Amino acid sequence: MPKTRVADINIYYELRGDGEPLVLIMGLGGGSSMWWKQVDYFSAGFHVITFDSRGVGRSDKPDTPYSMGMLVDDAAGLMKELGIASAHVYGVSMGGMVAQELALRHPKLVSSLVLGATTCGGPHAVMADQETLQRLFSIMTLSADEAVKVSTSVTFSISFIQRQPEKIKEWVIKGAESPPSRVGFKRQAEAVAGFGTYDRLPQIKVPTLVLAGTADQLIPAENSRILASRIPNAKLVLFDGAGHGYLWEAEEEANGVASDFLRQHPIHLVVGT
Repeated sequence: MPKTRVADINIYYELRGDGEPLVLIMGLGGGSSMWWKQVDYFSAGFHVITFDSRGVGRSDKPDTPYSMGMLVDDAAGLMKELGIASAHVYGVSMGGMVAQELALRHPKLVSSLVLGATTCGGPHAVMADQETLQRLFSIMTLSADEAVKVSTSVTFSISFIQRQPEKIKEWVIKGAESPPSRVGFKRQAEAVAGFGTYDRLPQIKVPTLVLAGTADQLIPAENSRILASRIPNAKLVLFDGAGHGYLWEAEEEANGVASDFLRQHPIHLVVGT
């Protein structure tokens, strides 16, 4: 299993495919295995890099305060260790927050940006209702089986859960391959709480695609509208009826939209400055 030392931790990563590099960054508590559908799809034309963030899966899980800057530096350090000078970067949920900060703090590393089901954070963010947030953070105190049930209920739309039980089962199985720890979940959540990019979003100069499901109860789609309005020339695509897990609910459409966008912005033509 490939690992490399970045800052104070060992990071687990996987590489698939050939072509321009595409770095995929998963959300709160999610590991590299959760990208399996996208890895299968994008590795046909891109060099796909996935990794377990600090606190998740096969990467180290130090019980120390995490910050968004720390998670960003982990991603940047991994790219540099792998010899990646610039890449397409696709982040969802918390991973989208990391991706925003990566483009702001390490602009030369980011050629284009895809932000999925994410937010600018801070006082300008549109928050989930209290019941949804309470369910999410109850994961830290629940048994593994109960935590999976709660995670499913906040990730997917009710209609998808009812219509696609086999896909939900597959999602649960893949998630178990790179599980969060209670410590990691708590520490990542602390990093999210301190995150905010609203005032700095106009500084993002690379081509940006913003994606979300209209039925996202965890990070409401209005957050994606805010991102698209603040990032110069950003493109917004919403998937009707999909929840926070639009990656799986609208899999074919979402992958196709992202792929078309990335191919329109090849790395040798657009490099951050």
